[in-house]
Amino acid sequence: MTVCNDAPPYVIEIGALRPAVTRAARLFAETVLVPTGLLYLLLHVAGLVPALAAVLGWCTLTVTIRWIAGRHLPGTLLVCVGSLVARASVALALSSALVYLVQPVIGSLFMAALFLGSALLGRPITMRLARDFVALPVHLLQHRGLQRVFTQTAALWGLGRLVDAGMSMAFLHMGIDAALLSRGVLSGVLTALMVVVCAA
Repeated sequence: MTVCNDAPPYVIEIGALRPAVTRAARLFAETVLVPTGLLYLLLHVAGLVPALAAVLGWCTLTVTIRWIAGRHLPGTLLVCVGSLVARASVALALSSALVYLVQPVIGSLFMAALFLGSALLGRPITMRLARDFVALPVHLLQHRGLQRVFTQTAALWGLGRLVDAGMSMAFLHMGIDAALLSRGVLSGVLTALMVVVCAA
């Protein structure tokens, strides 16, 4: 991406796309597909407690294998696993699969408020998040065009989180199986679609 101001143009190196997509796909499998599959299967075969225990076991196994192998533990993985552990623990304590499925809806609403609020205030959270992945020269953060891009991106992500919350609640009204499908597959598809829209 090239950004021009009154000064000479600056080139911001984003890096290779394929490794980033591979890491994202692996993270999605580790933190969404496998835990949802375990919960769905064991909920019908063995009951709620074994299903939630399997989710907790999977989270522990994922982090432990990376740690023993001396591989990098991405902050995103730790946040996702921490969230899964918290959700499963609360649902286990209350003996309710419904609690496990409602918590992400609350999380989506919170994230929607964060993204939309930051866009409305003109201090988009996406600018702060981008600096975790791309080295941006400090003076470019004041560039109006760049600020507009980050504000629009924050607004898009906020709307996407609202759609996700609404979709999850609609599927939850259809039953636990439909809600698991929504959280395990459709939410991931929506997130991927949002990434494509923002990139475009």
